[in-house]
Amino acid sequence: MQRVTIVSVDIYEEIPRLRREGRKAALATITNVRGSIPSFETAKMLVRDDGTIVGTIGGGCVEAEVWEAAREVIRNEKPQTLTFNLNNNPKYDTGLVCGGTLEVFVEPVLPVSTLYIFGAGHIAWNLYKVARIAGFDVVVIDDRETYANRERFPEARDVYSDEYEHVMAQLTPSEASYMVIVTRGHRDDMRVLRWAAETPARYIGMIGSQRKVIAIYKELEKEGIAPEKLARVYAPVGIEIGAITPEEIAVSIVAELIAIRRGSETPLPHMKSVKAAEILRVTEKEL
Repeated sequence: MQRVTIVSVDIYEEIPRLRREGRKAALATITNVRGSIPSFETAKMLVRDDGTIVGTIGGGCVEAEVWEAAREVIRNEKPQTLTFNLNNNPKYDTGLVCGGTLEVFVEPVLPVSTLYIFGAGHIAWNLYKVARIAGFDVVVIDDRETYANRERFPEARDVYSDEYEHVMAQLTPSEASYMVIVTRGHRDDMRVLRWAAETPARYIGMIGSQRKVIAIYKELEKEGIAPEKLARVYAPVGIEIGAITPEEIAVSIVAELIAIRRGSETPLPHMKSVKAAEILRVTEKEL
């Protein structure tokens, strides 16, 4: 993809704008300089998820390599440090009197993690509290005004009290969105999951027994929802820690959200139904 530099945009204004829009970027900063280089220490370049850039760290081959590294950082969400020796490699010859070395730190700029909680009962209330502590923006949705209100969820970004279909029609979840379905009944869970499975949300979790999960999956498959879309749902939701109380269940769910957000490579005892996943795989092969 062609790189485009836009110098009229302020990096410090662009970063919060991108995060609000649910977009990723990478910020490259020159952190260490020895000798002469075609830029200066602390120079910055922001690379957006579409490959366009704001600012510069000096141009030339160094900037091109940093741009490539930034694209990788955006993909895997892990920082990198790059070192360039302008003395020993002719490809870095810019035609200027440069003969130094420099280090560039490239860090991911990630969108705000938004958690949509469908349901506003006891588990949802505790989930809201724990998720807020963990740094999630929380949106609460329920069709009961006595539960979904600002008195119960004062620090939520948004609180909706209306029919689920009416609210879902207003929402625009992104790849930085997380969804947990903890409504008061099987029917409402299925209504929400029917919509959620078609969104680009990074995480979808649904509470309930394995039996309930399988029943909902089978019903949604009959309606034409592809098995692979249901297979990515974490249901039953949370990490297996023996949780019983609403407070403990909330902790197990947020632990799973954090693991997904941070790209944890450690094997974890997810509650996600193995049996339900097997049924989906068999169904998919039969199609």
